[in-house]
Amino acid sequence: MQSIPVSEAQTLEDPRNAAKPWDVASLELHLNGVLEGEAFKGSHRSGKFLKYIVGRAVAGDFDSLKERAIGIEVFGRPPGYDTSVDAIVRVTASDVRKRLLQHYVRPGMALEYQISLPAGSYVPKIIRESRSCTDQPVVSTAGVRTQEHLSADLVPQSTSWGREELLRFVLTALLISALNLAAFVVVRNRLQRPEHIAVLPWSAIFGTSRMTQIITSDPNIAEIQGFTGGQITLSDYANHKYIPDPGLLTAEQRQFCQVILRGDKASVVDMPIVMAVGQLAQATASKVAVHGARNIQFSDLQSDENFILLGSPRSNPWSNLYNDRLDFRFEYDTKTRKEVIRNVHPQTGELPIYAGTAPGWATGQSYAIMAFLKNLDQSGQVLWVAGHTAEGTEAAGKLVSDPPRLATMLKKCGIRPQGPDHFEILLRLNALAGSPSNVDAVSCRVF
Repeated sequence: MQSIPVSEAQTLEDPRNAAKPWDVASLELHLNGVLEGEAFKGSHRSGKFLKYIVGRAVAGDFDSLKERAIGIEVFGRPPGYDTSVDAIVRVTASDVRKRLLQHYVRPGMALEYQISLPAGSYVPKIIRESRSCTDQPVVSTAGVRTQEHLSADLVPQSTSWGREELLRFVLTALLISALNLAAFVVVRNRLQRPEHIAVLPWSAIFGTSRMTQIITSDPNIAEIQGFTGGQITLSDYANHKYIPDPGLLTAEQRQFCQVILRGDKASVVDMPIVMAVGQLAQATASKVAVHGARNIQFSDLQSDENFILLGSPRSNPWSNLYNDRLDFRFEYDTKTRKEVIRNVHPQTGELPIYAGTAPGWATGQSYAIMAFLKNLDQSGQVLWVAGHTAEGTEAAGKLVSDPPRLATMLKKCGIRPQGPDHFEILLRLNALAGSPSNVDAVSCRVF
């Protein structure tokens, strides 16, 4: 079968590379479907926000995708309003991020586009999921890059066509549609092969009718602990006490903490992990829901459902429920003011403490864990993915959501990919300016 060539990548920020009319039309159709879906129902403000930022990004008007500009254009704020006091843009952006996650993790989704909003940015990321017969995804990122499926000779140069030209274009479009459909079927069938999903922990998590709850991290809490030098216990977090020892802080420090807490931001590394898990869930039509850590109550975890926790105790205090059950435990070193991983029962050749040399978004060595456990006194399963830096969580998330690669890692650790073992794996990785690489297992435990 002959593949349709792909044109060179273009940058939307360059006005000479404006999106083609049919691309804008198909994206607008997809966007309307998102806004009319269950995730955005009942939130006119979030829907209005999403429609504005996507429209401005596609138009290449990135100057309008700044907090103050959005506040003025979308929410009618005066030009001189104080963004440090009025957090409507940040709060709405956080809500939009969570609603987009909820929209795309539904089972049975097979969409041409996926829209996300990276943390700390108001420029949407738009991924085009159409595929050529090579099964390679074509990615379009508003504000970054786009790629077209059509080669230059297939793009119509005039809107005034004869019958033959129109017929050729229609036949070409049908051929491309058939190729994309075939590619989708191939990808779907591959994802449904037993060797792709019959791997721990997914064979246990998605092998039943239980709902799987994904609990994302809370970077605001990590930021507050870094700012104050204090620690937030699980008890404090569960009781909505998000500022450690507020009596020891000045009024200005307390106010700054309140500003940090506004918006309930999502971690920038959690989104790709959630999307990857959602794609795995589609293969078995499994049910998945996504929640921010701050929206969870202790009673929510006392069920027979499955749970996936993202982030270390520093950024996701709920993971403390499982930290003490592991050999490799996260601890906060008050001297270095860094999170480390303590090896409670060191074996031959192992270290008692694993401390990374790369602080967040820097260069050096870092560590992470993947732990697959029984859910306390319940009958569900728990998967915990965490690093003591964002790069560690990202690396562990990529590994665990790639079943063939994960199966190889499990075999290396002496763990049967088909189970029924539970396990924990300590990972080491290199971080280069925020990008993880060379991920390998340092040690494994089976129980």
